[in-house]
Amino acid sequence: MTNHILVIVNTTGRQGASLARVATAVGYNVRAHITTKLSDKDGAVAKELRELKKIEIIQGSLEDQKLVSRLFIGARQAFINTISLGDEVAIGKALADAAKKAGVQHYVYSSMPDHAVFGRGWPSLPLWSCKFTVENYIRQIGLPATFVYTGIYNNNFTSLPYPLFCMKLQPNGGFLWTAPFHPDQPIPWLDAEHDVGPAVLQIFKDGLQKWSGHRIGLAYQLLTPKEVCAAFSRGLRRPCSYKRGPVTIEVPIPSGYRAQLEGIEELFGKHEAPYFGPEIQAPDEALGLWEGYRGMEEYAREVFPLEEAANGLTWMH
Repeated sequence: MTNHILVIVNTTGRQGASLARVATAVGYNVRAHITTKLSDKDGAVAKELRELKKIEIIQGSLEDQKLVSRLFIGARQAFINTISLGDEVAIGKALADAAKKAGVQHYVYSSMPDHAVFGRGWPSLPLWSCKFTVENYIRQIGLPATFVYTGIYNNNFTSLPYPLFCMKLQPNGGFLWTAPFHPDQPIPWLDAEHDVGPAVLQIFKDGLQKWSGHRIGLAYQLLTPKEVCAAFSRGLRRPCSYKRGPVTIEVPIPSGYRAQLEGIEELFGKHEAPYFGPEIQAPDEALGLWEGYRGMEEYAREVFPLEEAANGLTWMH
């Protein structure tokens, strides 16, 4: 139990919501930032946040300097996962400045690598490189921090026609996943809703004496695309196969995400670069933080059908 205030930015996202539910359950006072007002249209996460105890919800744009300046007042710890709404670099720097001014003692920032810095001809991914820029700024201003690099969310998979992680329903009742990854290249995976919260909470418990300035690869399984499909086959008891191919875009997407997908195709398809770059390894440190992770087969069996049903799909009946 603690009376300390823990600030969470983007609490309706999978990472932030995971931490909010775990932290409030063990007695933390959570100050939860959300961008838009909670409503029933926001689904299960919004309903859950409204029902949590020991939570203060702060709603508003992170481009509002007055909101940011008061967000960290009285807080000892903070978990920051910004998203691409507005200038993510400017927002990330403003949050770090406000946290330092308020005297936040441990700042956990959800970052990602900029592969271009490794000098191997790899491209930057636009939605990742901005986070890496903010990470460097946090280091420069001397804010006491730890940096988590999350693997691919298990929860990204859907049979809806979204690019990159579409498990396309086949006439035989099975699924086909088409993506640019090499079929035998290990990729780090994470069930964000289930496992981010316990892991980040343990980072705070261990403290800066263990994790000051450290980058942690937050992923619990290294699976090739073929192994992912084998796990889905076992979990769903349906055939699931993988085909290497280009990213296909069948639905409208933001232009920034289109550029990200093009970069992913080049970085991981053409160059077959390691997901976190050559310097961060997984899953040993993640397992040291939290051993009760939900693996891909369990996700496919217990969660994927529920998420699909929530999206109005009926293949599981």
